This record gives sequence, structure tokens and C-alpha cells, in this order.
Amino acid sequence: MHSQPFIDLSNLRSDLFAGIVVFLVALPLCLGIATASGVEPFAGLVSGIVGGLVVALLSGSQLSVSGPAAGLVVIVVSAIASLGSFSAFLAAVLIAGGLQLVFGMLRAGRLASFVPVPVIKGMLASIGLMLIVKEVPLAAGWSASGQGAAAASAASIATPFGTISLTPLVLALASVALLFAWDTPRAKRFALVRALPGPLAVVVLGVAVTLIADAFAPSLSLPREHRVALDSFGSFAALTDAFSMPDFEQLINADVWRVALTLAVVASLETLLSLEAVEQMDPLRRRASPDRELKAQGVGNMVAAVLGGLPLTAVIVRSSANLNAGARTRLSAVVHGVLLLVSVFALTAVLNLIPLACLAAILIQTGYKLAKPALFIALMREGTDRIVPFVATVVGVLATDLLIGIGIGIAVSTLLAVRANLHDTFALTQHDNHFLLSFRKDASFLAKPMLMRCLAQIPDEASVLVDAERADFIDRDIRETLDRFIADAPRRRIAVDSVRWPDAARAVKKRRPLWAPAPRTM
Repeated sequence: MHSQPFIDLSNLRSDLFAGIVVFLVALPLCLGIATASGVEPFAGLVSGIVGGLVVALLSGSQLSVSGPAAGLVVIVVSAIASLGSFSAFLAAVLIAGGLQLVFGMLRAGRLASFVPVPVIKGMLASIGLMLIVKEVPLAAGWSASGQGAAAASAASIATPFGTISLTPLVLALASVALLFAWDTPRAKRFALVRALPGPLAVVVLGVAVTLIADAFAPSLSLPREHRVALDSFGSFAALTDAFSMPDFEQLINADVWRVALTLAVVASLETLLSLEAVEQMDPLRRRASPDRELKAQGVGNMVAAVLGGLPLTAVIVRSSANLNAGARTRLSAVVHGVLLLVSVFALTAVLNLIPLACLAAILIQTGYKLAKPALFIALMREGTDRIVPFVATVVGVLATDLLIGIGIGIAVSTLLAVRANLHDTFALTQHDNHFLLSFRKDASFLAKPMLMRCLAQIPDEASVLVDAERADFIDRDIRETLDRFIADAPRRRIAVDSVRWPDAARAVKKRRPLWAPAPRTM
């Protein structure tokens, strides 16, 4: 494995610049993911800081950046609701980190490669769909009641389902349009677009609208409940009060362990997928140990849980931004973590001007990228063996939860793989009253029904040639079925002219069972 010093002075300038760019991308995402998860914005920043200052130092990846992931929002929301408190959820995050640490010690990093690609895409697509559905009410400035500050401070529309504030709605629509326009090739021709990340452009737009509305159009001003609410840390006591601690009594709660297992599996999958994607984009093609990455993520999640942060993973959005900004070593990820830490103290006033509708728009675009229609169309064109597990995973996740949905997708993929493996194990060809029964591949007991169907098509008084030379392994059930057919052949006046069995030298070399009864000629 390629080793590289943590600080390389020749790459210092590029790593510092990349760290600043990743910070600008990560800041709105940390705030948006925390808001979407229904927790304090500080919890999202804590995870981003831990991802930069803990995981980056322990990870072997030079370009991967960790932090709170949009893909875990749905799990966080449902887990907090089911467990009843954020402190109980933090206990689940603590356990999940421990499980990831164990995964790494057991060298389970390679197991993710066994998860079928359609299942992984289905998991991400279902997360994207749920993310969009969850963020739409926030983007619309929806409130259950028309009373209060939302109705009094902003133009609003009363609907049978609640009140929609026009300012957040228009701002969210403009933000979504800006994000999609920012990613177009035509927009990339401008230096400003290339230099300024799309999420940061949306945040700048939101802050500008907030300041203008506050100064010149109070009736359109956003109320406090539609803005980021980050506490100011003027003293050490205020800072310590902001941290949440896990409820350690919940460590023996079976529901907490169920949530922890879901978090550990999904976070590990997302981390390993991100790691693989970054390695493919790395011009130096540097490889990192997936087991070491799982250990780093496990320690990071345990630290985040103790500090009251959200669960974290390696995130492809931040990692790709890091790579595109010219990063060369892990120093860029550390710089981004340091800047996030500084922002907690120095930028609180600015952060509190960010409209929640802008953060919702960022996550809506993220959800669209995960579940864009082109993905469904591409998998349909690839065939049944791709689209069926994909749809099964999406439906399973939406109908149950992520872990069960992934299990359903893997089960469907396995059944399709078994079906494909059994297909055409045998070939029965006929010329006049002569039949050739050929083994086209190894024959397990699962191929027995197909063999019986082939044998049933052979009429009395026929001549049969059985050729098993292509098979290295023939299951005992298959052997017994053929034995019974050959034993019954004289009664039916069937001539088994000869039997060609696997090459003995090849079978011995591969240490596989060989069936070679004496040929019968009738």
C-alpha cells in the first residue's frame, strides 16, 4: 500500500486551499442535515468537526472527507421518534461506532463488495425519495397552524393542511433552481461558478434575502423559526451546556441495539462506497484499507456520540469537492475540521441569518441526485436481473426500514442469481430417436428438477448419450437421479450408448468429487 506523510510541504498550499473549499461545502450541509434530522444545528457541526479532526487522522485515505451524511437523515428521524429521546439515540450511535470498530477488526471491509450494485442503488434511491418528501414541508415554510409568528411576520397562504409561508417557498424554489443551474456545463464556463460551491451560493443568496427583507420589507421577513438557531458560545460554560451526552442506561435496550445495527450497516456501506469512488477518481490511484477506514469511522462515531453529534460517514459530496479543489493529502480534511470548529465561535451571527428553506433546498437536490429518473430508466434497460432487486429494495425500504429493505433486496438478488445459475445446466437435444443429454456446467442438487424434466422427455425405445465432461462437480442427488434412470432403462428399452464423464485429472486437480460409473451399452 502506498504510504505518504501526513504533511507534505510541497502539497501544503493545495491542501490548505482544498480544505477551505471543503469547509464552504460542508458548512451548509452540516447545518441542513442537522435541521432535517430534527436536532440542534450544533449537532451537525460537531459531526463535521469530528470527521475532520478525528477520522481524517485515523483514516488511511488521503482524499476522503467524513461528516454527517444526508443518507442517514431518515434513520435519525425515525430512530429518535421510536427511542423517545436524543440521548437514547446517542447511545445507539455509540454502539454503532463500536460495531464498526469490530467490523474493522474482523476485516469485514471487503464484505461490502458482495452487496449487489442494484441493492446499493436502491438503498440510496429510497433514501433520496424519503429525503425529498421530508424536506418539502420545510422548503414551503409549512406550519400546522396559521397562528403565531409565521403568519404574522411573513406573507402566507392558508390551506386545509396548514399555513404555507410565501417567502420560504419562493426562496426554496429559487435555491433549487440555482443549484441545478450551477451544475450545468454552461454555468461551469464562468470562473465564479467554478470557484464557488453551489450550496454556498444558495446560503449567500439566503443570507442576502434575509438582510434585505429585515431592512426594507419587514412584512416579508423570515421569522426566527424559519432560520438557523445556533447558540452563541460566549463562555466555556455555554459551550459545555451545548454538548449532549448519551443515556448510558439505554445500552441494554434491545430497540437501541436494533437502531445501532441499522446505523452501523448503512454507515459502513456508504463509507466503503464513498472510499471506492474516491479511489477511482484519485489520479494517483492510491488505495486505502477498507478495514482501517471502518475502524476510523467507528472511533469517529463513538467520539461524536459522546459529544452529542450526529452519526457520520465518509461522504462522496465532500470527498469529490476535496479532490476537485486539488487536495493531495489528509491535511485538507483536517483544515476543513479546524475551520468548522472556528465557525462555531466566530460565525454564529452570520449562520443564524441562513434560512432553513435554503438548507432544505440543498437536501432536496441531494435527494434528487440519489433518486433521479435517469437511474430508474438505466436499470430498466439493463434487464430484469438489475431492475427487480432495485425496485424490491426501494419498496422494501419505503414499506419497512433501511435494514429490512436491504435484506429484501439481497434476498431477491440471491434468488435471481440462483435462478440464472441453474438455467441451462442441462441441454437435451434430439435427432430422430437419438437424444444427447449434456451437462453445460457444474450440477448441484438445485438443478435436480431441471434434470428430471429433461429425462421425462426421453421416450421409450430411445437411444441416449449422456455427456458430463463440462462439469467439474456433480452433486450426489444428480448422480442418484441418473443412476435410477439408467437402472430403469432396460425396462423401457432405452439404450444408454455411452456416458462421458469429467476428465479425471482435472477433477483431481480441483479436488472435486467425481462420479464415473461404468458406461452401459444396450
